[in-house]
Amino acid sequence: MPPRAPPMEPHAPRSDRTLRIGRRDLLLGSAAAGFALAVRPVAASTVTTSTQGLTAGWVSVPGADGAIKAYRARPAKGSGFPVVLVVQEIFGIHAYIQDVCKRLAQLGYLAIAPSLFDRQGDVTRLPDIPSILPLVATVPDAQVMADLDATAAWAAASGGGDGSRLGITGFCWGGRITWLYAAHNPKLKAGVAWYGRLVGTANALQPLYPIDVIPKLKAPVLGLYAGEDDGIPMASVERMQAALKAAGSPSRIEVFPGVPHGFHADYRPTYREAAAAAGWTQMRAWFRANGVV
Repeated sequence: MPPRAPPMEPHAPRSDRTLRIGRRDLLLGSAAAGFALAVRPVAASTVTTSTQGLTAGWVSVPGADGAIKAYRARPAKGSGFPVVLVVQEIFGIHAYIQDVCKRLAQLGYLAIAPSLFDRQGDVTRLPDIPSILPLVATVPDAQVMADLDATAAWAAASGGGDGSRLGITGFCWGGRITWLYAAHNPKLKAGVAWYGRLVGTANALQPLYPIDVIPKLKAPVLGLYAGEDDGIPMASVERMQAALKAAGSPSRIEVFPGVPHGFHADYRPTYREAAAAAGWTQMRAWFRANGVV
């Protein structure tokens, strides 16, 4: 058996890595188990975080219209941990989102990712993005807000978390949701949105976009965006930045030049290690500065 990897922290500067992680080649066959079908084969750069010292796995969260499943990771010992809600991409709660929860748990958080599409279907089994998008389009924002509320309540009441130190972070689809949730929940301390859409066409199920909720933000949001994002034009980022400034909002957006959408997603070709590390460091600092510690 190869020796255990030394303590490291994924996506932080190499001089400050504190978590146990390993990198393995996940390009073939069953090695990709746990990842959504639509993202396979996954890249050799994929980060795998140890569960040593953690309690990690699936839990059932009571919701308003039935239980929802969620992936939860927290330190194995102790209680009263700050809580971070982790919001999925369009690919569901697959191995990458689970690993983000473990990375946060290794830092002392109770990190929990509710499976927000389950009422509509299992996106992890769909073969490609064109198959996933129509399903995701049927997920109402109101349902998502309610499920996140239920997850935060469960974490505080039953999961060993401290509901007064509540944060949220989300990726891509979850980035947009992070902004919306910061306008929804007055108990939230801070949010970090990774490259979520800022503007769009409203409809009955998704009536608002982040640009619309700036006056309603109840917690500061740090937006981490890509300078070369094919799906989120820089014009929309600049429009959001200007609107935040005009509103005197403490929220802000950091743009990483020259990197593509999904730069934190280490299992995909879009991964950029330096930008991912810088974004992760900024996320940690944002949570500390705003009471999610």
